[in-house]
Amino acid sequence: MPSNLQLIGFGDHGWGPALLKGLVTTLQISIGAFVLGLAVGLLVAALKLHGPRPVAHLMRLYTTVFRAVPELLLILLLFYVGSMALNALLASIGYSRVEFSGMLVAILVLGLVQGAYASEILRAAILAIPPGQVEAARAFGLHGTRLFRRVTLPMMAPHALAGLCNLWVNLIKDSALISVVGTNELLYSARQGAGSTRQYLLFYLTAAALYYLVTLLSNHLSGRLERRIRRWMPTAE
Repeated sequence: MPSNLQLIGFGDHGWGPALLKGLVTTLQISIGAFVLGLAVGLLVAALKLHGPRPVAHLMRLYTTVFRAVPELLLILLLFYVGSMALNALLASIGYSRVEFSGMLVAILVLGLVQGAYASEILRAAILAIPPGQVEAARAFGLHGTRLFRRVTLPMMAPHALAGLCNLWVNLIKDSALISVVGTNELLYSARQGAGSTRQYLLFYLTAAALYYLVTLLSNHLSGRLERRIRRWMPTAE
């Protein structure tokens, strides 16, 4: 019988390639969902602050619902109920059935959930900008995207960075939820290996160690990025 190291290695009997592929899928889901969530959060934050009142109320409803309902339930609803509803609609207009990708569903659902949390972080960061800075920029003729790119974004980034980095770390862990619909991410690969070899402790500890290493590297990189951005922030005397 292969030893523990051989079971999680890259030999003939090793599950190393499967675990590595699962880790790559986890990172792909996390990066895709984080980028989507950042874009959605920025749009929602802007609409909450400057949109028409009905739109602002709709955005508040979105953040409330997606922060209240568990991610696992949202994944199941979108993957099963959403796919059934879409295929029923396609069948009614004469189109053939389509199959949903588990990774696409994971990115979409986790991105929308992260967007709800990111919108509050970004909204608070925008409100932290001194109003006089924006008024001065407008007096110099900056408006629209130029105002956002040259003034709003650089000034809100230091306030939002810590919260967004925390969202990224949580997102890496939340990506394991997509294993319930059969997507071959890290936890799903570890569960397959554990079930095949009956070495549950070995494979689950290996998965935990890989999650920990990714989180450790993320914390290191986010710390360096935060120190770099805060170099331009004024310091209290």
